[in-house]
Amino acid sequence: MLRLQVTALSRHAVQMRNPIIAKSLPSTSSSSHIIRVCSCPTIFQQKQHLTDSPPQRVTKFKVIESNPPLGKMPGLYKELVKFKLAALVTLTTMAGYAIAPGESTVTTLIATTLGTGLCIGSANAINQWIETPYDAQMLRTRNRVLGRRALSQTHAFGFGTLTGVAGVSLLATCVNPITAALGAANILLYTCVYTPMKRSSIANTWIGAVVGAIPPMMGYTAVTDTLTDPAAWVLGGLLYAWQFPHFNALAWNLRADYSKAGYRMMAVTDPKLNARVSLRYSLAMFPLCIAVPYLDMTSWWFALDSTVVNGAMAYGAYKFWRNSNDKTGKQLFFGSVIHLPVLLALLMIHKRWNLHGNAQIDEQEEEEVEEIVQWVTDDE
Repeated sequence: MLRLQVTALSRHAVQMRNPIIAKSLPSTSSSSHIIRVCSCPTIFQQKQHLTDSPPQRVTKFKVIESNPPLGKMPGLYKELVKFKLAALVTLTTMAGYAIAPGESTVTTLIATTLGTGLCIGSANAINQWIETPYDAQMLRTRNRVLGRRALSQTHAFGFGTLTGVAGVSLLATCVNPITAALGAANILLYTCVYTPMKRSSIANTWIGAVVGAIPPMMGYTAVTDTLTDPAAWVLGGLLYAWQFPHFNALAWNLRADYSKAGYRMMAVTDPKLNARVSLRYSLAMFPLCIAVPYLDMTSWWFALDSTVVNGAMAYGAYKFWRNSNDKTGKQLFFGSVIHLPVLLALLMIHKRWNLHGNAQIDEQEEEEVEEIVQWVTDDE
């Protein structure tokens, strides 16, 4: 039918172009013919329209490389374990090791550092494996190694499991069972409790703070082989309190992404509580730092110096509490990033070097002095 209409219209067009035929046609019909000819596209015009139309969008799926080139593997593993975050957490473990009283060896320090790093890398890798579909919805995380399919899901889970087993085994054989148990507990707490809770309750932030508090305690127990020392819990408390202003400030600037992915964060569900908690735990840093010299871990100069550092972070938390916006959130976040290394450095500077070996030497010297005094008095 379309072909017949086009043929008829073409004939009318030819008639209109011929002046002899055009004169013989009535004026009314000619005008109607002209209108019909101009209102319907020709076959050439239809073909041209189809040619000029943009191509339809086709979804393309990227093939997952089951065996990526060996040259790419170090970089991919570095992304999978969140290397920068893992390095910062490992630094807190080394600080706990350094502040602990007692004799230590280089071998134990290396084993503690490597074992803790493997445990942290395992937790981060399994966390990414679980959250891949949710990371793809967030602007900050959609380009992660699993989100862009640089590694397969099976590869990532296998790597996370292998590093976790290796880390716990290294701590158990080369350090002590208590430190190994803390490492295993941290992996399970991060992957099996904190990660799924992020989508169900704002209590996930408190669980995540416990996860961050364990590594410095692992460093402390690597030397002392006990959790009964209150100093170990004070170290854990410092990292526990520090994480609230640090993470809540970060979550404020990422609240749109968290909401899109369905994460239940204080910055999304209750912004005022998010700011209050940040200020509350910033203030909690003051008594915790005073407890450090009280337990004879450092000199009392640490209490003075840490007050200045904690005051700077508390001021940033106060501004964030009074007026929560992107500017105050970024200031508090970056301030907390600077705060932690400075605080750990102050712990090292003001540490009381009360090693057991030195204590034994002091006792021997006191005994020798007492013997000399007794010998002199006996002669008299």
